[in-house]
Amino acid sequence: MSRSAHPAGPRYADVLPEGHYAAPPADLNALDPKVWSRTVVRDEHGVVTLGGIPVTRLAEEFGTPAYFLDETDFRARCRAWRDAFGTDADVFYAGKAFLSRAVVRWLHEEGLNLDVCSAGELATALAAGMPAERIALHGNNKSTEEITRAVEAGVGRIVLDSFQEIVRVAHIAERLGKRQRVQIRITVGVEAHTHEFIATAHEDQKFGLALAGGQAAEGVRRALKLDGLELVGIHSHIGSQIFDTSGFEVAAHRVVGLLAQIRDEHGVELPEIDLGGGLGIAYTSDDDPREPQEIATALREIVTRECAAAGLAVPRISVEPGRAIVGPTAFTLYEVGTVKELPGLRTYVSVDGGMSDNIRTALYDAEYSVALVSRTSAAAPMLSRVVGKHCESGDIVVRDAFLPADLAPGDLLAVPATGAYCRSMASNYNHALRPPVVAVADGAARVIVRRETEEDLLRLDVG
Repeated sequence: MSRSAHPAGPRYADVLPEGHYAAPPADLNALDPKVWSRTVVRDEHGVVTLGGIPVTRLAEEFGTPAYFLDETDFRARCRAWRDAFGTDADVFYAGKAFLSRAVVRWLHEEGLNLDVCSAGELATALAAGMPAERIALHGNNKSTEEITRAVEAGVGRIVLDSFQEIVRVAHIAERLGKRQRVQIRITVGVEAHTHEFIATAHEDQKFGLALAGGQAAEGVRRALKLDGLELVGIHSHIGSQIFDTSGFEVAAHRVVGLLAQIRDEHGVELPEIDLGGGLGIAYTSDDDPREPQEIATALREIVTRECAAAGLAVPRISVEPGRAIVGPTAFTLYEVGTVKELPGLRTYVSVDGGMSDNIRTALYDAEYSVALVSRTSAAAPMLSRVVGKHCESGDIVVRDAFLPADLAPGDLLAVPATGAYCRSMASNYNHALRPPVVAVADGAARVIVRRETEEDLLRLDVG
């Protein structure tokens, strides 16, 4: 049976031949700054610190598993994106990566806008004081209630995803006596080099109106006829965890082609294009992400060139980094519970979390790094698989890593680059309690999302 046909998944019980793995790192105690947030270092005792606080102290005060977010790093990344694109473009933080009221306040203070895709995300944004005009609402199946709340609040834009939604938003806006600014999301037929489940611009998927076959052009025709809508632009998103801009170049060419078609057919030049997000981060030392300034320069050059060729004024560009901002700013801290050697294969290291706090390895075959952080070690490297405590063989946190051979119960491990999608996608599987998110900056730590309790679980169980 082929690996992909296995009912438990494509990499179930995967035992790869000797020599498949890269050589272990020269120093198991080293921390690659490309993978870890900027205030993470080892102190003179060999203990990893975040914002000047040892992880041993963080574990003692806040428990494990827990997400620790480097506020200094988060704010610096916000400023880097804002400065790279300047005042003539818009940077919308994609709230689905991770959202809390503290994060919303940081975004507001650092001058970023916010993209939300549910009533809960919108409620969080508004409760934290983000001005509604700096909020965009996404989603492929927005409810009447979600649209009504957004229009009433005065969100800056709603991204329309279907023919039905064009009418739905227009009807609600007219009923409320408003004219809602909107963009139309289109699929441009570009499939970024990414996992099948997170590639979103090819036609055979649930998002947007396809450029091929004329759906996108028809959506524009319908939107322009409705009094409740002010069509301001086109939205395109080609995938996630993207490391180069070649896909954006093809997407921009096709989006600008649609803008030229709209001008020729309707005599209207739409003033905005949103090229989405999806820019990658370094989960391992092998990843090579682009810097915001490099991305901004490339996207501006692409759009300017395409518009010049089409005889169009250059529209205002928007981008939507989420993972690229919050992903590298956090790590998840675990305590080792058991260490189980399988001679000739690998060693299984079980920690006190797992797929309930990081589903991405099971869902996407995502790769992560991991390090022993409560001490240093001179022991030889051992090929390890870091696994969780859930009743699933697929409960894997880090599929393959080298850890010191003297690893023992009670040691602390940290998995970096877990700021994006880990807490957002966390679950109560096996009635696990979702971990807290703790923000650390300048020697101080504070809970921004508290740990769930058994009382929280039982409060929802009405019997």
